[in-house]
Amino acid sequence: MSHPARTPHWTTPDGMKYLGPHDSSEPMDVTLVLRRRQGDAPPLASWPHPPRWPRGEFGEHYGAAPADLESLRRFAREHGLSEVSNDPHRRVLNVRGTPAALEKAFGVTLGKYQFNGMGPFVGCAHAPALPTEAIAVLGLDRRPVAKPQFRKPLAQPNNTYTPLQIGQLYNFPANTDGTGQAIGIIELGGGYSTSDLSTYFSGLGITKPPQVTSVSVAGGQNTPGGDADAEVMLDIEVAGALAPGAHIVVYFTANTDQGFYEAISQAAHDTTNKPSVISISWGGPEDSWTSSARAAMETAIQDAAALGVTVIVAAGDNGSTDGETDGAPHVDFPASSPYSLACGGTTLSSSGQTIKSEVVWNETASNEGATGGGVSIEFDLPSWQANSNVPKSPSGNAGRGVPDVSGNADPMTGYEVLVDGQSQVIGGTSAVAPLWAALIARLNQSLGTPVGDVHAAFYQIGESAFRDITQGNNGTYQAGPGWDACTGLGSPNGQALLTALASLKTTSTPS
Repeated sequence: MSHPARTPHWTTPDGMKYLGPHDSSEPMDVTLVLRRRQGDAPPLASWPHPPRWPRGEFGEHYGAAPADLESLRRFAREHGLSEVSNDPHRRVLNVRGTPAALEKAFGVTLGKYQFNGMGPFVGCAHAPALPTEAIAVLGLDRRPVAKPQFRKPLAQPNNTYTPLQIGQLYNFPANTDGTGQAIGIIELGGGYSTSDLSTYFSGLGITKPPQVTSVSVAGGQNTPGGDADAEVMLDIEVAGALAPGAHIVVYFTANTDQGFYEAISQAAHDTTNKPSVISISWGGPEDSWTSSARAAMETAIQDAAALGVTVIVAAGDNGSTDGETDGAPHVDFPASSPYSLACGGTTLSSSGQTIKSEVVWNETASNEGATGGGVSIEFDLPSWQANSNVPKSPSGNAGRGVPDVSGNADPMTGYEVLVDGQSQVIGGTSAVAPLWAALIARLNQSLGTPVGDVHAAFYQIGESAFRDITQGNNGTYQAGPGWDACTGLGSPNGQALLTALASLKTTSTPS
């Protein structure tokens, strides 16, 4: 049987260096991501409307078609590839083959590469040819696709906060602690020690700390001892301190497109832990992704949104350039996905339990970072941003504006955390994603049902439940009244958000 091949757009980012041919004959595992049995994206679970299907039934409507899976199995066998596993609900077929067999199956030449000093790793210089039934093959190119969005201060911080103090300043709703909720956290490296977590939470006076579970995805493991521990511990400690009643589930995977996709997909469809929120503090400039990897990731985030899971993503710590050197503005992915609640950063100063000032985080002049934010060149303007005065994208199109919301992120007003036995202060939009994840878990608890995709609701609620940040810039973009490409709608007033969401629930008509 013939399998017509499609070749997607392929990006070889700056800093990727070819070192020579891939000379190993060791078999490699790759993930084929299948198209949906219904081509369109599934209907959103958009507050206040619940998911149309539970996790176990969703795949029968928007998973892989049995005929597509069988066709890809034949394709694999014809090319000498063996099946490792499959999950039609998640639209994946995992296969194993020698490098030579994989090169022939997908029309690529594998090589050894280095990327920004990291490596060597397996990669390919052009896009694989895909069978019609597949939207991506992940694992042929193992470049690191994302970086953690945390910042350690270079100078002595001006103010530091515990997560509990930040929760007070942002008026997190009383009598909530996330009980009954699970928060999934995606990590592409690093690890945590339970003794550190126990020490940290008890030091905050939390007598009943959150349950923390580690899940291994595609070979990833909880492996403390490296630089990425700062990301992992920041995420768990911020989310866990502010939602100690929640179950914190940490999905560890490799920093590759294959690992990142699998972690989001597995968390979204996890019928054991059932996270209602997913927090992601990793990303990379959206145009550094290959089109097929980005498309696969987007379908995983769509799945989560359709299942009533709120996906929260840090918007980046390098201002409007997102760390690129071409002089143009860029936004970070997966924050730029219209299905992600993208989190920007502020500089917060307070007096007691009162916010004195809150402005756009931009410490670029002292090399202390700045909030990401801008307009996507890959994703169109969503309907819920139609009235937000989003500027044109750098390519001149009407694009999705980033971020949606914000919170304290400046390392000079950073978070007090414990990492590998050491008390540290850390900032970055990495802290804002778990902050919002904890808030969403507490909203879910109080409302009695997951809020799911909250974009339309948040943009409808607007300024009544957000602290509008009107001062500062992140480079290209200036803050102002209403939504802006630095801090989105603003930082949260948690109690006001709960009241507004509850009001939408009572006034809505069933879909």
